[in-house]
Amino acid sequence: MSTDKDNNLFRQLVGDVKPLKQNRIHPYRRAIKPLPRQQMQDNEQVRRELLSDHYDPADLETGEELIYLRSGMQHGVLRKLRRGQYSLEGELDLHGLTVPEARVAITDFLHDCAFYHIRCARIIHGKGNGSWQKQPVLKNKLNHWLRQYDQVLAFCSARAVDGGTGAVYVLLKQ
Repeated sequence: MSTDKDNNLFRQLVGDVKPLKQNRIHPYRRAIKPLPRQQMQDNEQVRRELLSDHYDPADLETGEELIYLRSGMQHGVLRKLRRGQYSLEGELDLHGLTVPEARVAITDFLHDCAFYHIRCARIIHGKGNGSWQKQPVLKNKLNHWLRQYDQVLAFCSARAVDGGTGAVYVLLKQ
């Protein structure tokens, strides 16, 4: 809020000033975008990790693994199961059994697991090297049967030290 007195004082101090005439138009300058440094660092770290020799064997799939996760379960549960992070409380070995014998053994085993409140068990089905076709018969049947039991929350092929693709970890309801 300037007054006439202030305006007069300003004109006296500035003196006789003429505005500059200009016939140029200043070009529009776009603002320089900031560098996404953190994103660049993250991308570089991902590239380094992809080329490194460090990997989790549980994250690799060869196509022979059995993997199942009941609808509604978190994927972290399956990840922990694949890494063998649940303690095994029971085990069933199906080596040498026929399909009908294996079905009865699995039914009895899962019933016993429920009775004794077993949370995680291992079922050894073998790799099928002893079958006449050299194909895993019990493995395929087990994959089908376990999906039918409501108490089975997840199952996956075991780690190499626990039988690899010749065994499965089974996570059960408590």
